[in-house]
Amino acid sequence: MIMTQANDQPFPEDGEPTVFATVMAPHRSLSARGFLIFMLAIGGLSLASGFYFLSLGAWPIFGFFGLDVVLLYFAFRANFRAAAAREYIRVTPSLVQVRQVSARGEAKEARMNPFFTRLKRRDMEEIGTLDLSLVSRERQVPVGIHLGPWQKAELADDLGDALGQVKRGVTRTVF
Repeated sequence: MIMTQANDQPFPEDGEPTVFATVMAPHRSLSARGFLIFMLAIGGLSLASGFYFLSLGAWPIFGFFGLDVVLLYFAFRANFRAAAAREYIRVTPSLVQVRQVSARGEAKEARMNPFFTRLKRRDMEEIGTLDLSLVSRERQVPVGIHLGPWQKAELADDLGDALGQVKRGVTRTVF
């Protein structure tokens, strides 16, 4: 998951200062060009192996080599579609907003009062932060769902700092 400062926030501008904002997206290590190179290499290797078995008279095996390449292609395409998921978090002096957009484009949004919001996290010493949620009264919203344990710990620290800053009182600079 990639965490960046929020430049493409979906939240409308309300004139309030933003204490903390982030956009998180699933990490994909294989680029489109890398995927093309990988599929060409696997396809070529599969084609060569298939022709070898075809020359030995084992013609049904040729089809199975092609089927493997097709299944691998569709698995990677599904993985790339899942990369469209996003999670947006914004903390202002009067509101905590969490917007989670699935890969299909379905959005869930939670809005909480920062004075009643706290972080709930489950840590393991050897691994890091396993679960992270924002809790406001009886409502619990999991955040950083696609992050690794160490990235969740970093997000928890940042969110904790932002909530603490809001609870202490945000100062505005007038120009």
